[in-house]
Amino acid sequence: MTSSIENILSQIENADNKSKSALENKLVAIGNDAVPELVEKLSLVKGTVRGVIAMTLIRIGEASVNCLKKAAAMNKDLKWIADYLITEIHLAA
Repeated sequence: MTSSIENILSQIENADNKSKSALENKLVAIGNDAVPELVEKLSLVKGTVRGVIAMTLIRIGEASVNCLKKAAAMNKDLKWIADYLITEIHLAA
């Protein structure tokens, strides 16, 4: 699974908007299994890749919340984005 997610993420930075959307859809299709790795990547990536990860977690929805809470508790630098994403997930529900 990890190599599949890594492969998708590695393509995002240089992708056009249509391709970014398709790559995001692939991540969403992986679903709940992708959540732990995507949450871990939030603190490691920047820019477009981080934005796609954030949107993917929002689209996956409630399954992302517990993992985001755990990550925020372990990494205070991630707390603001985890809180934001959890709010967005609850608003989208």
